[in-house]
Amino acid sequence: MDEDMLADQRRLVELIEDEGWDVTDLEISAYDSPWADEDDPEATVTITARKPYASDDDDDGEDENPFRLK
Repeated sequence: MDEDMLADQRRLVELIEDEGWDVTDLEISAYDSPWADEDDPEATVTITARKPYASDDDDDGEDENPFRLK
């Protein structure tokens, strides 16, 4: 795998984490494009991240959503 691809992947993770997200899963796929006539490889990066948001409810944690499991 090309070091440039890995460096780009690390940079993407840094950008996401700088915005307050927690990266939970990361995948990079390197391949030669079947559609391009070039010999340069391509990469696809899939990042899964989570970010909790504070609730605007003032009900002391009482959730009245009938679809939420208790």
